[in-house]
Formats: sequence, C-alpha cells, structure tokens
Amino acid sequence: MQADLVIVHAAQLLTVPGGHGPKRGAAMAHLGIINDGALAVQKGRIVAIGPTAEVLADFTAERILDACGKVVLPGFVDPHTHLVWAGQRAGEFEQRVAGASYMEIMAAGGGIMSTVRATRAASLDELVTQSRARLDRMLAHGTTTAEVKTGYGLELATELKQLDAIRQLDATHPIDLVPTFLGAHAVPAEYKGSVDEYVDLVVETMLPAARDSHLTTHLSPMAYRLSQDVPASDERSEISDQPLFCDVFCEEGAFDLAQSRRVLAAAKPLGFGLKIHVDEFKPLGGTRLAVELGAISADHLVCTPKEEIELLAQSDTIAVALPGTPFGLGHHEYTPARAIIEAGGALALATDLNPGTCWCESLQFIIALACRYIHMTPAEAITAATLNAACAIGLGKKTGSLEVGKWADVIILDVPDYRHLGYRFGTNLVGTVIKRGRVTESFGSTGKMW
Repeated sequence: MQADLVIVHAAQLLTVPGGHGPKRGAAMAHLGIINDGALAVQKGRIVAIGPTAEVLADFTAERILDACGKVVLPGFVDPHTHLVWAGQRAGEFEQRVAGASYMEIMAAGGGIMSTVRATRAASLDELVTQSRARLDRMLAHGTTTAEVKTGYGLELATELKQLDAIRQLDATHPIDLVPTFLGAHAVPAEYKGSVDEYVDLVVETMLPAARDSHLTTHLSPMAYRLSQDVPASDERSEISDQPLFCDVFCEEGAFDLAQSRRVLAAAKPLGFGLKIHVDEFKPLGGTRLAVELGAISADHLVCTPKEEIELLAQSDTIAVALPGTPFGLGHHEYTPARAIIEAGGALALATDLNPGTCWCESLQFIIALACRYIHMTPAEAITAATLNAACAIGLGKKTGSLEVGKWADVIILDVPDYRHLGYRFGTNLVGTVIKRGRVTESFGSTGKMW
C-alpha cells in the first residue's frame, strides 16, 4: 500500500498507547516502546505502526524518514497556556528577586493588570504578531497542540479580541489551538472593591458573548481560512468542533469559591467545557468544586488537601501540574504529583506560558522540572505531556499518542534514549517536528536545517 510518509528505524518509538482516555496511576509509566520502530502516515493520520520490517512489508512511500538512532514520540500537547498577550513584565521579575511577592505586586496594580493594560492597548494585528513568535518557539521545541486562554482583557471588547487572535493563529499556524475563556482571571482595577459586580458582568454579558463568538461563522477557524484564502482541509477544521472552555482563577485575592462556582455554573449550560485554576497559593475548596461540576481539569494543585487529592483521583477530572510557575516564582512548594499518581489519578503537565510568572515555551524544560521537583519519572512525565495533556483539553481521541487513526503529530529527538528528556535541560533535543503528517520543523544536531 502507498503512504504519504513512512518513518523507519526509530531506536525507540514511544506509542504511549491509551486509546481515547488518560493513563492513570502506575499505567502512566508504560510508554509502549517499539525498538527499531516505524509508522506510516496517510492524509495526516497514522495508518500503521510497528517494527520497521513489518511496516515496510506493507507500505511504500514517496517520502521516507530514517530515524536511525533516534527517539520518535507523540508531539507534545500543552494544556494550559496564556499565549496571547502584549508587552512584558521583566521589571516585576526584578521586584520578585528583591523580595516582593506575586500577590503584593498584584495588589499594587502590577501583575496581571499590567498585562491587561498592554493587551487592551494593542491592536488585533499586534497581538497576533507577538503571540505568533511565541508559538514558533513552542513548535520548535516539540509542541504540536496547545490550549490558549483569554484573561488579559477583563472587559468584553478585549476578551473577544483575544479570542479572535486565538482563532487567527489557529487558522494560520501549524500548532492546533484550543481556546479557553478566562474572563474571571483577575478583578480589573475599575471593579476594585466590587468583585461581585464584576462577576455579574462575566456571567451575564461576557460568557454569552464569548459563546456566540465561538459559534459565529466568521470567527471559526475554517471560515477564517476561506476568507483569507488560507489552504484548508476537513481534518484541520475538526478542531473547531471542540467546545470553548471556561476557566476561573479560584484563589485568595482573585475569586472566592462562591464566585468561582457562579462563573462555572453559568458557563456549563451555555455549552462550555470547564477548567479551573485551584490551590496555587491557598486551598479554597476549588478542587472539590471541579470534581462536583465535572470539570475536565483542575490546574496548579500546589496546596491541595489530601482528601481532595483522593476525591480528584476517583473522578474523571484530570490534574494539571505547572511546575514552571513555582520555579518562576522561586517558590519551594510544587504539585504533589506522587500523591496524585499513587492515588490512581490522571496527571498532565503544562507550561503555564505567561508574561508574569512563567515565560517558558518549552515542555522539554517542564519535563525536566517535573522529574526533579515533583518526582515524576521521565516515562510518567512524557505521558503527562502527551496523552494525558491531550485528554485535559478534550482531544484524547485525536492526538497525544501514536496509534492508528490518530493525527500524525510526531516529534523526533536527536537522542538514542527517551530518558534524555528529563535528564537534560537548557537545550532543544527536538530534531524534527511533524504536524498532521507534514514536516514543519527539521533541524540537524547542529541546529541547522537539513
């Protein structure tokens, strides 16, 4: 049979098999490694996978990639980013190094509000241009799918502008983007002391408008491609079938448990999938709320009580650890990954890419942090950054593992053993990035294009 692309002779081909659901507990360490492995791709999807001799016996292809001596694995999936923003906050980093806390900076009008002011002032084209550069770096480091939140508008017009930027980037960049509405990211300065009034605005005005923008034809990825004469395909348009997610920052100094419940409870009947920032600094009961409302993920989980970890592990809600954030803040407390895994929970990893606490575009570095600071094995961390991460944004049926029928989202590492992920850091181990069967980035070990 004829394929479009065949990758052969991988020293280790990591399939990360799991079907449509996340791996839990001890199963997270099972990568489904095929030595001297190969896979065949037709029309952007994997059509065969196995030992090289078996795949070559059944398939020929115009293009064959020899991965001899290298590791082949699923493209990374980043299930928690704040990719779209304007400006930078290097000055705040200097303040934190000098001893100021994140919440102190935020209370003084900095933090999220600093980025809000810059994002409100930026045009749509400026937002897209600045964010595209970050997406390019994510792709070069092996990320092929990512979630992207709004939350730097905190007013209707700018929140919708961020959603529009996400749609345009999704339509014109190789990385598939899944949008999340995060109007309840912080309380804007104009509502200081009137948090409930701002929640009224989010619930009564912003949520319906965000839902409508997601459903309106001219904002859909496929419609945008057609209007701009951008090449489109039926497979690429599948991402638009995913629900828009709604997230809320449930935290002291942001939104309390009752306010968070109100936002998510209003979003659910509007068709939003649910996510929640919880337990980053103080445990407010947000993890229990996530489980109760059937959220697809609960993110951060730094100070989650033991009983809520058990509750989370028994639910379908996926825990998302963001070790880059406490690292960026210089903190010493991290997500209790071992407790979550040993309780039988499903755990994913994400960058939390943002301008204030974690400007990091590399999931490779996050894997290295996870191995050191939340005590995950390299195998567990790879599962968390691929299959489980895909499930945390509703795409476990389409990507996150190398299995027949899934998108051919593949990365090739210029290393002979998968354990170099975690073992090494501060350098890019990705030699080739393949998205939907197309080679989008290809670098030799010297960093030069092949």
